[in-house]
Amino acid sequence: MATHLLTGDDESILRTAVADLVHELVGDGDRSMMVDDFEGEEYELRSVVDAAQTPPFLTDKRVVVARAAGRFNAADLTPLLDYIDRPLESTDLVLAGGGGKIAKKLTDAVKAAGTVVNTAPPTRANDRRDWIVEHIAVSPVRLDRPAVALLGERLGEDMSRLDGILHTLQSTFGEGRTLHPDDIEPFLGEAGGIPPWDLTDAIDRGDTTKALDMLRRMTHGGGRHPLQIMSILHGHYAAVARLDGVDARSEQDAQTATGLKSGFRAKKAMEQYRRLGSANAKRSFELLAQADLDLRGARDLPDDVVMEVLVARLSKFRR
Repeated sequence: MATHLLTGDDESILRTAVADLVHELVGDGDRSMMVDDFEGEEYELRSVVDAAQTPPFLTDKRVVVARAAGRFNAADLTPLLDYIDRPLESTDLVLAGGGGKIAKKLTDAVKAAGTVVNTAPPTRANDRRDWIVEHIAVSPVRLDRPAVALLGERLGEDMSRLDGILHTLQSTFGEGRTLHPDDIEPFLGEAGGIPPWDLTDAIDRGDTTKALDMLRRMTHGGGRHPLQIMSILHGHYAAVARLDGVDARSEQDAQTATGLKSGFRAKKAMEQYRRLGSANAKRSFELLAQADLDLRGARDLPDDVVMEVLVARLSKFRR
């Protein structure tokens, strides 16, 4: 038997991962006889350890689950750390994050004696697509490649909706049938949020239609406030502006001029400055400054209008 620690910032994804792990550990056994589940603000780690040290009754093992383990500080962990060092062979102990930051002592102890799993979905688009494919592969639902692509595009950053959508598709279509985009589209809901670079990349390419779509997904699907998006755009164009008057010919030159730690981001800033030229780089900052004032009440315009006009104008700049 083993100790498992599951972490992650998304409560929905974390709870699903815990439920899947407990289901796997219980197998064909009687859950009501095998599982002790500790949740809420009242339980103490001493109770968790007592349950973990109790031999199973009428079953071959016990599964002990302790949720919101992040609410315990280093001083609280002594009995749990002692148990992890000398566990009962007939107990699987599942510790779930939440409630605060997991103490490093606990993470280190579980790494040495068991397994630590970060349930947070990846941030890069390609990695998110792989993450979705892996989740579909272990579900009863079968999607063709265009349907997987549509699902990933509609989810954006909102990976917490994936399991709910898969359960809905399973209950609607059953198992064994391969689903196509037309089958799943009515069940996908509103497009989820997208990472900031999807917006800035569309602006840099001059793709106004795509840029406006990314803007709406950030504000509606992603729940970002217009001032947050302004901050993203300001940071993006600040790196471009630092290249004005600098003869940057290489990625290293661009890094030195912009102060960016990422060579990839510095190279993108250099490429965008070359597209814009000095005059348009300065004009971009003027538009950003005016939009910032408008968002703070300088003109009586709705926030979404201010942002859409700004993004459309930025996307049309070329040398």
